[in-house]
Amino acid sequence: MPLVATLLRLRAAVAIASVLLIAAPSCAPAGESKPASSSAVGTGSKSSSATRAGAGKVIAGHATVVDGDGIEIGGTKIRLFGIDAPEIDQYCNRADGTRWRCGQYATVELDRAVLGREIACTVRDTDRYGRPVAVCRSGDVDLAEVQVKNGFAVAYRTFTRDYVDEEDTARGTKRGIWSGNFEMPWDWRGRAANGRRD
Repeated sequence: MPLVATLLRLRAAVAIASVLLIAAPSCAPAGESKPASSSAVGTGSKSSSATRAGAGKVIAGHATVVDGDGIEIGGTKIRLFGIDAPEIDQYCNRADGTRWRCGQYATVELDRAVLGREIACTVRDTDRYGRPVAVCRSGDVDLAEVQVKNGFAVAYRTFTRDYVDEEDTARGTKRGIWSGNFEMPWDWRGRAANGRRD
């Protein structure tokens, strides 16, 4: 248990430092720029040739986890395509009403999937900040699929249906965030942008 607590503290510190250093939203797929509210989710243009630049490119190496849906390889921040995970400061509620740091847990879970493994990310798009949005794998394991299947991210249905079945399974088996009540990450960001976090 001390190892988990240490990982949580380390991930929280890294996430906070990342936010302070870049002062920008986490990597997000084109049109999926970690919007402030759900009404902004579908407003991005996915049709421009600028956002498609780099599609198909592979970025590979050992990764550092940024948050529950973002990694960094060789200094390049990458957003996992098709999912949205709770933000690092976000809390969820268990079935018994206990609050827990689901955003930190999502980060730790992604770290477990990445730790010490070679990761290969195939770029699907580029967000409005120029960051790649990619399907990232460790061997045959799709990192986004694992996060959604384990209940530490949701399928970003506005942009793809790729992980909907995994989300339905996680919801049905009450895994991770589905074990109780939670606010969708894009709604939580909207409230946070208005100065209301809890």
